[in-house]
Amino acid sequence: MVSENRKLLRKLVVIAVAMFGFGYALIPVYKHICEVLGINVLTQKDGTVAPPENTQIDRTRSITVELDSNVQGTLRFRPTQSSVTVHPGEMVTVVYEVVNSQGRVVNAQAVPSYAPQSATPHFKKVECFCFKQQTLQANEAKQMPVMFYLDPKLPKEVKTITLSYTFIEIGGLAQSPQRASDAAAAGTARL
Repeated sequence: MVSENRKLLRKLVVIAVAMFGFGYALIPVYKHICEVLGINVLTQKDGTVAPPENTQIDRTRSITVELDSNVQGTLRFRPTQSSVTVHPGEMVTVVYEVVNSQGRVVNAQAVPSYAPQSATPHFKKVECFCFKQQTLQANEAKQMPVMFYLDPKLPKEVKTITLSYTFIEIGGLAQSPQRASDAAAAGTARL
């Protein structure tokens, strides 16, 4: 019985080693087969691979997007550039900067508007600080990106679009860090 178990163990070890060897050799064999057949080639050997081009970009048209900002409250808010030239379908990123020069935390929300109104459904934002409320710590400055593209179906007569954000302070005056810690201490003292 013991000799039969040893024979079985040897066979299982040989099978396990053969399976491991097959799995290990599979990757180079697969690569070689793909190279021979010319399929699934990730890079060209001559280095002449052109970067892929977005065929949805309408390079026959250029639209000027003017960037504007307004603020309600004590924040300073502005775009880092006044305008950008865009081809419909082209992905573009612009940056707005906000500065909280107050000695307190400020919560704010950006509200966008577009001119002319007919451009609104064709202005497609992928990423924007306006999607959620912003919290700025005391004396904090932030640079906030807006990533967008213009739908190629934008009417041909539109040559200039104004993207304007109004940054509105929410919740009135927030407590300064010192007042917040004083209030917490007073609440603890009452307990």
